Amino acid sequence: MTDMPLESHGGGQVAGLRGLVADWSGDQQTFQVAWGKAMMWIFLLSDTFIFGSFLTGYMTVRTSTIVPWPNPSEVFALDIGGKPVPLLLIAIMTFILISSSGTMAMAVNCAYRGDKATAAKLMFATAAFGATFVSMQAFEWTKLIMDEGVRPWGNPMGAAQFGSVFFMVTGFHGLHVTAGVIYLCVVALRLLAGKYDAATPKSGSGPAPSGGNYQIVEIAGLYWHFVDLVWVFIFALFYLW
Repeated sequence: MTDMPLESHGGGQVAGLRGLVADWSGDQQTFQVAWGKAMMWIFLLSDTFIFGSFLTGYMTVRTSTIVPWPNPSEVFALDIGGKPVPLLLIAIMTFILISSSGTMAMAVNCAYRGDKATAAKLMFATAAFGATFVSMQAFEWTKLIMDEGVRPWGNPMGAAQFGSVFFMVTGFHGLHVTAGVIYLCVVALRLLAGKYDAATPKSGSGPAPSGGNYQIVEIAGLYWHFVDLVWVFIFALFYLW
């Protein structure tokens, strides 16, 4: 009598496993997550490994070098009225990028309520924040290269590895921000053009009141929030450590 429940339970597990294999082999949706959102999460996971490797390499280099590491408060200071203000530019850049997460979140909310015009405006505002951030980063790079003499292969202010890891990590992040600005502008323009109005909502997304599928705005938001989150770690490790 004790064997029957075990056999029944085992048979149920086998049947469930066969159903899972059948769904995957038949290119069916196994989990209640839209493919677009799932693929974005997979991409962000792979990007997390890349940024994690870069930041781990940076910490390893910094803790192993015997040459003094440049003081971030001095390297990234701006002269205001003849007096250096530590990390002023970086603080403004961080505020701009964090603020862009707020406008992006509001854009997602407006899109799911069917307010396409407001959603597109907020996405353009987010893209403008991102473009401002990249412009300020370009100014920061120019100042380091032209005024301070920092190069990827050398640094007159201390450890030579400073230039290589700084330009690599911040440049890779800046490339992501630039791609995100383009991505947001394209999605916003397509949103205004009504490209997503007749789209069929995927499972778990929920249709907007107008009947369209605006989950693409949320997917773009996932990417943008990831870029903002990565900057928090870069800010803490490069500028505050």
